[in-house]
Amino acid sequence: MPAQLLERRSALTTLRAAVDAALGGAGSVALLTGEAGIGKTSVVRQLLAEVDPAVRVLSGGCDDLIAPAPLAPLREAVANLEGPLAAALAAPHPSTTPSDAAGAYPLVAVLPAMLAELRGAPATLLVVEDIHWADEATIDVLVYTARRIAPLPAVLLLSMRDDVDDAHPVHRLLGSLTAAPVVRVALAALSAAAVARMAAGTGHDGAALHALTGGNPFFVSESLASDGSAASGAVRDAVRARCRRLTPACQEALAQLCVIPGAVGVDLAAILLGPQALAALAEAEQSGVIEVRPDGLAFRHELARRAIEADLPELRRRLLHRRVLAALRAESSPDRGRLVHHAVAGDDPATVVAVGPSAARAAAAAGSHRQALVLLESVLPYRDRLGGAESAALLDEYGWELYNAHRFHEAVRVGEQAAREFAALGDEPARGRCLIRVSRHQFMAGETDAAERTAGEAVRILDNRTDDAAAAHALLYEGAILALTDDFARAVTALESARKRAARTGRTDLDTLCLNYLGIARIEVGDAGGLAMLRQSVDTAREDGLLEYVARGYTNLGEMLFRMGALTEVAGCVRAGLAFAEEHGFWSHAYNLRVHHLLVELRRGGWDHAEPGLRALAQRQNDPDMLYVYSVPWYARLRARRGDPAAAPLLAQAWDRARRGRLLLGTAYAGLAYLEWAWLTNDRQRAEEVAAELLPRLAHPGAAPFRAEAVRYLVRLGVAVDPVSSAVTDAAGRQACDLVVTQAYAAGARGDWATAAAQWATHGDPYEQALELAESPDADTVAGGLQMLDGLGAVAAADLVRGRLRDRGARVPRGARRGTLANPAHLTERQLLVLSQLTAGRTNAEIAADLVLSVRTVDHHVAAIFDKLGVRTRQEAAAAARARGIGPANATPEVPHRPA
Repeated sequence: MPAQLLERRSALTTLRAAVDAALGGAGSVALLTGEAGIGKTSVVRQLLAEVDPAVRVLSGGCDDLIAPAPLAPLREAVANLEGPLAAALAAPHPSTTPSDAAGAYPLVAVLPAMLAELRGAPATLLVVEDIHWADEATIDVLVYTARRIAPLPAVLLLSMRDDVDDAHPVHRLLGSLTAAPVVRVALAALSAAAVARMAAGTGHDGAALHALTGGNPFFVSESLASDGSAASGAVRDAVRARCRRLTPACQEALAQLCVIPGAVGVDLAAILLGPQALAALAEAEQSGVIEVRPDGLAFRHELARRAIEADLPELRRRLLHRRVLAALRAESSPDRGRLVHHAVAGDDPATVVAVGPSAARAAAAAGSHRQALVLLESVLPYRDRLGGAESAALLDEYGWELYNAHRFHEAVRVGEQAAREFAALGDEPARGRCLIRVSRHQFMAGETDAAERTAGEAVRILDNRTDDAAAAHALLYEGAILALTDDFARAVTALESARKRAARTGRTDLDTLCLNYLGIARIEVGDAGGLAMLRQSVDTAREDGLLEYVARGYTNLGEMLFRMGALTEVAGCVRAGLAFAEEHGFWSHAYNLRVHHLLVELRRGGWDHAEPGLRALAQRQNDPDMLYVYSVPWYARLRARRGDPAAAPLLAQAWDRARRGRLLLGTAYAGLAYLEWAWLTNDRQRAEEVAAELLPRLAHPGAAPFRAEAVRYLVRLGVAVDPVSSAVTDAAGRQACDLVVTQAYAAGARGDWATAAAQWATHGDPYEQALELAESPDADTVAGGLQMLDGLGAVAAADLVRGRLRDRGARVPRGARRGTLANPAHLTERQLLVLSQLTAGRTNAEIAADLVLSVRTVDHHVAAIFDKLGVRTRQEAAAAARARGIGPANATPEVPHRPA
């Protein structure tokens, strides 16, 4: 084995085993990780040298460009080959602009082609190196492939650095690997003995070299190759020392090549360097600075290229980039992403402006929205070089990419500026199309009033013009907002008009999305066909490859089913929708679906699972956008149930934000949570204030379950309120949904606690069942309900029931969960156990082993403990526990037996 591959045999054996398994039909993902310079590429090359000849090898890599070309590593992997993947990649993507519907998904042909490619040959090893530089479209394809690779005779070998920024989309790929067979190989630094072997006979002290380099193989080899002047061990110093031994002509050629990330084709190198300088590079090859690969000349490691580039004076670096730019322009079909990269680095505004917008559109068309955003941001400083219409269009496109990046408030600001510029140009049709998108930005930013006004203005501008597609689009978004707020009859009218216009222009994509929101509007007015429309919209969107609309359909269907209480169907819907949304990178839809997955758990009594999940989602929402009203009200509601006084300000904030956002669902979630808190804290005045605003929003048929729940809490507080009317109940019944929620709340509100409890038991909601049992005049029945509340950790409700029993002079059962009730932080019994071990200095892994839990579960418990105690560190947690008199003394002494 080569010297630089010391201590890598175990890694190679693991990877070879994965390839051998693929020959037997068992596919997998192999993830090779480690710091820069640790030897990932060397391990890959050695594996390719050793792999069974029957295995077909496809290999590509990602380059460190400001905006890498969409799907570049996959194109490289199948270059000069014929097959399904090459054919799909060669097919032109449809040219998309922000005016097109957002549901179109450009990779529809590439995804199945990738699977078809991997089904061929006895086995295929597809290598994609440096995925920390991958574009978004490549990530999408890898996620899709990883989830489906198990039955394929293939290995997907991915290499990446282990220090990638948390915001990078590669983490979506890593998250998807939980659903795939994965072989993980993390390369460690070399031992002191291995470094000593490498240093043997060189005159370098092995121990000192190991201390200097930390055992990083690249740093070690560079230090050994230097003249000894790299005393600091820095790679830049070592590379500089190695290059000083080369001739000036060779150094000059390296300077030119070092500004180009990745391999440089021999033809391009010849144009840049000329025959003599190109020949001079032989010296650099012999010294190990560069190497000749099938795809051209490349530095032995990206760190070496960067080290040489960093040594260049700024003016010289710019000139070298401009030389590359001139050479690329002479090519028949230059890579626009590379043109922009070198134009930005070479400070060439003319090229940035000429190429950047089209490169951004190409990236967006391929699904690489992150790269499109970077490209547009490179053009923005030179926007004054564009004509007025081009400048406004650029802003419009930039706003759309900010929206795709979920930077909704920035998208609003930029989109509104674009609309003003179109208005100044007198281009009303362009302004109308722009306002459609601004309305969407405003809606997602939580600015519902503004979104409705903007959509209405877009309709006014476009309604009487010849562009039926644009008019349909405007009517669609106006109708969607009306369907999600409170004007359902107008929503139906707008959406049906939008469908007719979409049909006239053949825009099946707009028709599909109309169907989605029309289903919601019809449910709200009591139409039995609404659910069927929602289901149809999902199916149609899937058939037409409108994948964002598939995710949106799952989201809206899940919301409606949860409202109706169809928990089993909700669970299936959100499970399928969440897998789909995460696989395709639809973050906002995945957020919503994950909330509703946790709400099903909450309804079914899985509070200990739901609480950390809701907390994580609530804490991710620092930006006041519309997603806030999905997670925060429920998280605060659960905390209120567990007696946490910190729930009150959260609920007040959620209610205020929901009222301003005006979404029916957000208003219902926040209002009902606030009503429950008012009951738990006996705040009748607050309940009446909330009810005065909430109940009028819940008077229509589709809101029957919400209204029934609100009435139940008001009756518990003794607030006079009209009962759930038979008209509302009957209308909801026409939807053929599970009416147990509405009926159970209504039974409880009229004093029939026994019927209500039985219905909640059938429904599978132990909390609501326990609350109704606690209404019984029979002490034993109340005690049974109280035991259920204690088991859930429903401290606040349990305290109310005990207080009622004391007022009646009845025996008050002792709580089953002594730990939770005995400590002022309301930790659960399991959290007390975790706290007792945490204060003893044990790690999460050690705690998990002792309590027979997963480390992830312990992580959630520790986070919840920190949250309830109001601390940030383990030391602060221990101090707070001692100060409050909680911890080991309160915990149940028994620890589950750990199997041998």
